[in-house]
Amino acid sequence: MHTMTELISINPSDGSTVWCGSATPVSAIAGMAGLAMDAFREWSASELDHRVGILRNLAGVLGERSEEIATLISREIGKPLWESRTEVAAMVGKAEISIRAHRERCHEFHGGKAITRFRPHGLVAVIGPYNFPGHLPNGHICPALLAGNVVLFKPSELAPATGELLVDCWHQAGLPDNALQLLQGGPEVAKALVAVPQLDGVFFTGSARTGKLLSRQFADTPGKILALEMGGNNPVIVDPANISNLEAAVKIVVNSAFLSAGQRCTCARRLVLLKSSTAGDFLKNLVQDVRGLRIDHPFADPEPFMGPLASPDFPEKILRQQAALVEDGGQPLLPATAMRPGTGFISPGIIDVSPVQDLPDEEIFGPLLQIQTASDLDEAIRLANNTRFGLASGVLTDERKTYEYARNRLRAGIINWNTQLTGASSAAPFGGIRDSGNLRPSAFFAADYCSYPVASMETDTCQ
Repeated sequence: MHTMTELISINPSDGSTVWCGSATPVSAIAGMAGLAMDAFREWSASELDHRVGILRNLAGVLGERSEEIATLISREIGKPLWESRTEVAAMVGKAEISIRAHRERCHEFHGGKAITRFRPHGLVAVIGPYNFPGHLPNGHICPALLAGNVVLFKPSELAPATGELLVDCWHQAGLPDNALQLLQGGPEVAKALVAVPQLDGVFFTGSARTGKLLSRQFADTPGKILALEMGGNNPVIVDPANISNLEAAVKIVVNSAFLSAGQRCTCARRLVLLKSSTAGDFLKNLVQDVRGLRIDHPFADPEPFMGPLASPDFPEKILRQQAALVEDGGQPLLPATAMRPGTGFISPGIIDVSPVQDLPDEEIFGPLLQIQTASDLDEAIRLANNTRFGLASGVLTDERKTYEYARNRLRAGIINWNTQLTGASSAAPFGGIRDSGNLRPSAFFAADYCSYPVASMETDTCQ
């Protein structure tokens, strides 16, 4: 008999209940894995064109239900509706991007007598995050199923309703029931899922701490594929002396640091500001713009720039991190403050941490931007690289040589020039190095870790 544990999803805008259901019993997971492996035999043997058709059906279903999905994401996570709509649009686009990536990167190819074909791993687990509860897990599920794998999917416990709706859309698109199965719950369910013996891989998006735990757990099973995306402590270098349009640069920094209330793994956490006669004006304008950002519930009119953090519990953690930086010598230029008790609302903050001697190298996953000053470009690059992470970085300057010099020395998987750090493309690889990932970037390159190559030397007769 399976013991059921209640799971509740809370609207961070007002504390109301969005979804109430049961977590998947740990005792049921082995049976789900068995059903998945039964489904794998037929699904992996199906024609690629059939699987392509299912993905295109999914895109159609997502398009038809786009407003339903966007509304749910906004209620469950707190994103402004306009932003949730962009997430759903990315989910729709993921189908064709996955199809193109698979055909370009995993197509059969010949070299003399050698033929290389690609084969799915088998059963993979997808563990989703809360910040993009539809798009990011779907970014694993699409290429995994297209390659012929079957999937056990555990969404974030903060977004169970979105996970449930995503799986429903897949089944509406014609996917066999057991080829994609939903597991609901928190860390206990995740631990049981990744311990399933039949599992051939785990595709994870989340914290570096959890990613490292997975790495240690899988150290003795090198035959199981592990794809990790683990966030970052991302820097953006600003060269105000060589920026003709400082207003545009300020907007790039605002979008880099505070989109999604700072809850994107590519958000700028640190601004490394090159000293110049215009640096003070840049900072003054930045503080002014951030102070004027519209913060409100997701469905407000006029539209807000940002909504609450994804949980009513999160603002307290951000404020604790801010207080620790102040205690170590940081100077608040715009303090972050809790806005509505019992909700996830918090105002964005900016703090000058240049006086802090031993700056903590942590990902502050919220709207708090740290300022560091540098006397020259080499010092700026040193400060930018002074992190155990390596996901995203950026350079704002009109000087191409400055950008190219920095780009060749910055250590990150994403390096942008004069564009926001949060503007990553699904048509490019997405991932980082060091504590940001294990060198298996997702997005367009997700096709690479969803199958493995099999090389054959073939002739028609024995020779």
